[in-house]
Amino acid sequence: MTNAVEPTSRIIVALDFDNRRAADEVVDRLGGECRFYKVGMELLTAAGPDLIERLVAKGKEVFLDLKLFEIPNSVAGAVRAAGSLGVSLVTVHSMGGTGIMSAAVAAARDFPRLRVLALTVVISMMRFDLADIGVTGSTSAEEQVLRLARLAEEAGCHGVIASPQEAGPLRKALGAGTLIVTPGVALPGESPGEHARSGTPCGAVAAGASHVVVGRTLTRAADPVAAFRFVRADLEL
Repeated sequence: MTNAVEPTSRIIVALDFDNRRAADEVVDRLGGECRFYKVGMELLTAAGPDLIERLVAKGKEVFLDLKLFEIPNSVAGAVRAAGSLGVSLVTVHSMGGTGIMSAAVAAARDFPRLRVLALTVVISMMRFDLADIGVTGSTSAEEQVLRLARLAEEAGCHGVIASPQEAGPLRKALGAGTLIVTPGVALPGESPGEHARSGTPCGAVAAGASHVVVGRTLTRAADPVAAFRFVRADLEL
């Protein structure tokens, strides 16, 4: 996917809820405005796979953000289950190494629509957090992101998850065909919340992101449709 993608297709709305009803309300309110949704571990645990099947049946694309980090056989099984549900994107944790990522990519081959994304460094982490888990204290988050992204590319992953701040270096390193999905975006003037390495949707795409993930700033808005259109207009500038 390249920078020629139509703005609406770039926007993934994160359904970061702990119950099915709240998620359904946002999807129903957005209607035909939004075609791509992210379902994470919290909502999947609360609502079950039926929610994903419903979204797919409505013609929506689903980004299943599981951050899989298990033995390769278990990761492959989870990826196959995601593919069977009709999911478009699924995440594995790049810190699990080549074996996990390669197993996920191999399992995804049976599902032509399914793409495997490697999570590089969680958006809330900074240099001192990396030091806590044994990554050399002199290594910056950007350096670690790039190293893990190259490892993901070698394993055959279709793209990576990284912050807006790393979108530019990643695009240069990985080329035009790689998906770069950026959570941690906030609308101009809004707080980034728990995301330490944040940016605006427009800034992320201009730097090289193929998709931006927009969460609570949109889903908790008084008018989610107006908020979605604001993000879309920002990408069209």
